[in-house]
Amino acid sequence: MRRVNVNGVAVLVGRAIGGGATAASANRHRVLQAALYGTCSNGNSERFSLSSRSAPPSVTNDCVAGTKFFSAAATSLAQDHAHAHAHKFSPKDVVLYQYEACPFCNKVKAFLDYYKIPYGVVEVNPINKKEIKWSDYKKVPILKVDGEQMVDSSDIIDKLFQKLHPDNPVASGDEEKKWRGWVDNHLVHVLSPNIYRTTSEAIESFDYITTHGNFSFTERIIAKYAGAAAMYFVAKNLKKKHSITNERAALYEAAETWVDALKGRKFLGGSNPNLADLAVFGVLRPIRHLKSGKDMVQHTRIGDWYTGMESVVGESSRIKA
Repeated sequence: MRRVNVNGVAVLVGRAIGGGATAASANRHRVLQAALYGTCSNGNSERFSLSSRSAPPSVTNDCVAGTKFFSAAATSLAQDHAHAHAHKFSPKDVVLYQYEACPFCNKVKAFLDYYKIPYGVVEVNPINKKEIKWSDYKKVPILKVDGEQMVDSSDIIDKLFQKLHPDNPVASGDEEKKWRGWVDNHLVHVLSPNIYRTTSEAIESFDYITTHGNFSFTERIIAKYAGAAAMYFVAKNLKKKHSITNERAALYEAAETWVDALKGRKFLGGSNPNLADLAVFGVLRPIRHLKSGKDMVQHTRIGDWYTGMESVVGESSRIKA
């Protein structure tokens, strides 16, 4: 079987549907590619790609304990200060161009929700992307803040943090930066093999994607059923690509790795979440009520941290249409 990357996924999906080289088939490819987050941007690689594997950070890559403690404490104080002075940054018009299920879009939403920044949402059609034709940047998320375009999830978050906290714009200490990178380079790659692990889970996942996404009726039917069937088989190739022998074990290991990183703290940021906490929460939030997310909470220690994050992040700041 051919090596699978994001573009390869679209090819394999096309074979599963039996589309051929027609315009309709190409559209189906784009639907499924987008459903797999193929054009979501990432703070490190500009695009969420399933073509490279990155291992979790090594526990040996640590600073002296006292330095790490100071860094964590400083970060927590910075978050406190940012929250206390969030009123200084009061944008009048914030609009997020997104795919509902995109993990990197959800990172941005977690940040906006935590800092109570009201925002509108434009759901981008994954086929024609007409909603972002005005932009030279053709991936999501794109955030417009009072007319200013921001792109790339990690860059968006860094720029917003600087606006919230102009006196101390350095958002990440070494520990925080390390785990933000782990989210983008490892955690997101564990998700797809889990949400498409079985045919029933694949259908469940595509039901969520098509219900919340900007699809026409025909696209919704194609994506939900043909897409779920195709991605069930693609997920098997993703397992091989990322050297995953057991999907759930890999998800549980990632969850436990994150809990271990907390070292008994309520959050990685201490008494308040830092940007790494928000990144992990944002990526996991879309799967929380899918079977994979329920299993993760049931079989690992991440539940208390996740519940704590739900409490401090609170209700969505999204402006209802």
